[in-house]
Formats: sequence, C-alpha cells, structure tokens
Amino acid sequence: RGTDGASAGVAYNCNLVTCRASSDVLIDASREVRGVSDAYINAGNRADVKIISMSMGRITSSSQIRDAIRYAYGKGKLIFCAAGTSFSWTSGWYGVIFPATMTEVSAVTGVRDNDPYTTCTVCHDGSQTDFTIVMERGSDSQHPLTLASYGDVPSTVGGSSVATATAAGIAALVWSKYPAYTRAQVLNKLIQSSSNYPSINSSLGWGKIDADKATN
Repeated sequence: RGTDGASAGVAYNCNLVTCRASSDVLIDASREVRGVSDAYINAGNRADVKIISMSMGRITSSSQIRDAIRYAYGKGKLIFCAAGTSFSWTSGWYGVIFPATMTEVSAVTGVRDNDPYTTCTVCHDGSQTDFTIVMERGSDSQHPLTLASYGDVPSTVGGSSVATATAAGIAALVWSKYPAYTRAQVLNKLIQSSSNYPSINSSLGWGKIDADKATN
C-alpha cells in the first residue's frame, strides 16, 4: 500500500502468492502450457489460496490446462481469467479467449466509462463474459492509475488483464468481509452487486462490479 502519495491496490492487505507460469501473456509453447497447468495445480493444493487470477490465455484450448483448472476448481477455488486483450482491429472480431471460455472460470473484460458503456478499445467480449471493470475513459481513452515505475508519480494501465486482477481483488474484499462464505456465496455477492443484475448482457455479462455494494 502506498503511504507517501503512491496508489494502492484493491485488496492491498491480502496475502498474495505469485507464480511465474509463462514468459509472456500468450500461452503458446509447450513449456508455457505445462507452467500454467502446474501453477493451477499448485494453487489448488494450497489451503491458504482461495482465489486464482490469471491474465493470460490462448486462442485454442488446451486439455492439460483445462484439466488443471478443473482440478483447482474441484478444490473450491474461485477462478478469474481475462477475456482477452489484443489490438483494436482484432478485439472486434474475436471473442473471449481460452481459458476464460470455461464454465469453471469467471471471465472479466474492461469497459469504457461512457453510458451505455462499451468495451475498451483493445478488450475482447462475448457470451462467456461474466464481469466488467472500467478500464478506459470514454472521452479520451485514458486508462486508470496504477503504481509508479519509480518514485510516486503514478502510471496508467488498462485492458482485460488489469480488469481481471481488479475483479479478483474485489472478490478478496468480499471474502475478507464475510470469511465464512463459500465460493458460491462470494460469487453470488459479486453478481448481485453488478450493474446489469438481475439481467445478464449477451456480451458483457453481469456488468460492472460495485465493490462498495459488494462489501456492505
């Protein structure tokens, strides 16, 4: 957490476990598939891990990754994956990427803050999308603030990757407020606190999660 002017994370006081599973955000090489699978299995086996967030993916599915995610899901983990971030010309014609397409996963994408809100310039959406987070200003495409590269002057960042981490952070806030909740109860709290509830949008899911509403 920033104490001298720097920004703070959504769930800055949570216990965070990180796994470097791939060399970049595209899960392509066989060693990257193996790395991601191992990371899910490792998280699944850890009793101190309740939420898994991954902002990586691929166009085609992988049975090895699918099995690992189902293993972690079977261990009671709440899993978030990025719907996809690419170029402005590809995000419009390709929908949600794997593994965010899986039913065991909550797919998250970024949207603009205009009303009615639309997907951010480089973000993917589709029928598998569950939640959205504002990642872009409608008037000038400016992204939200993030931690500084150095010093205290904040930087900016956006896309479905950051939206996914933010949604996972909000889920952590909910679970810390209601520690006796099950995974299903936490997920239901997020759904009921989202902008489209009780309806679901065909390409943007339950919509924007209201963190304040979800924790009060």
